[in-house]
Amino acid sequence: QVQLVESGGGLVQTGGSLRLSCAASGRTFSNYHMGWFRQAPGKEREFVAAIARSGNTYYADSVKGRFGISRDNDKNTVRLQMNDLKPEDTAVYYCTAQMGLVVTRRPSDINYWGKGTLVTVSS
Repeated sequence: QVQLVESGGGLVQTGGSLRLSCAASGRTFSNYHMGWFRQAPGKEREFVAAIARSGNTYYADSVKGRFGISRDNDKNTVRLQMNDLKPEDTAVYYCTAQMGLVVTRRPSDINYWGKGTLVTVSS
């Protein structure tokens, strides 16, 4: 089992920045691909970003160039730096851990989910 706890959400104005953090506990953190998904009201959960065990990073087109994902295997932490935020970024953001050989973007492939942290971007 892996437990994931997100922090860092909140209210920010358009163009502002936030940094989300996710603390992981349980099994060996470095064995997992880590990522972030989000779900806006009335919409399906969607992939945001991921960082593989190798350190390779992946981003949704909608956040590419604005968001940055990083991991610290010594501290069992993954972070999402979000810059130039837009109202359409408003959502609950979930930290995820995925096993397997490759990173995928499908929610059904995720093995562990955090409870989420709310990000609200005002216009």
